[in-house]
Amino acid sequence: MKILLNLIPRPWLISMSIFFRPIIKWYFKGTRFTDPIDGSSYRKFLPYGYQKIRENALCPGTLSLERHRLLWLYLERETNFIDNAIKVLHVAPEQVFYQKFRTFSHWEYTTTDLHSPLAEIKADLCELPFQDNYYDLILCNHVLEHIPEDQKAMQEMYRVLKPGGTLIAQVPLEENRTQTFEDNSITDKATRTEIFGQYDHVRIYGTDYYTRLESVGFDSHAIDFLKKLTSQEKQKFALPYSEKIPIAIKN
Repeated sequence: MKILLNLIPRPWLISMSIFFRPIIKWYFKGTRFTDPIDGSSYRKFLPYGYQKIRENALCPGTLSLERHRLLWLYLERETNFIDNAIKVLHVAPEQVFYQKFRTFSHWEYTTTDLHSPLAEIKADLCELPFQDNYYDLILCNHVLEHIPEDQKAMQEMYRVLKPGGTLIAQVPLEENRTQTFEDNSITDKATRTEIFGQYDHVRIYGTDYYTRLESVGFDSHAIDFLKKLTSQEKQKFALPYSEKIPIAIKN
């Protein structure tokens, strides 16, 4: 898995997985783990990671990771987004969410990315081709750590959100780090992987991530939704040990 992630371009991996996923889902069918996004169950989840391999991280049938399953449970249990008729912009859509959300006839659902085969509109996040004050919800998960001008991307998402709209932008974030670290002089892929966790990451976010969001106008805070879940749920859904969900509201 680690070799595949580092050698094969992500758009190719997405295209390949669309074909193989039904076979893998059947092969790993069982009762030990459940993906709450579609309710499917498996005898095991797969290991996953670019640098540090995490056991039972990747759902073989849906390709959801721990953070996807956590986010889904939050959306389902703590918000009205899933049930409401809203306009949603999904940046770099994850397969598991894309398959689910495109069935929501009550959503006006738009997907965008520069390279993903799942994105209907190919666009730069720093220069979005959408009108001001349009979307109720933007999902942009594990994207900003790839973008050199992340605050410009934040400004663009702020622009296209309606007043009172919500941005959910999960990023790899180290809670014990107060300041985000970035160094553009590091160009070697192996060194970048060692320092940033992935060769295509440009920074490691610290808790000042919320200050960055607020600098472009958002009111932001962290939701520690894991605290509301039982230990049995955390094990059954193979959730992260520690992760907060960043919520940013357009003032």
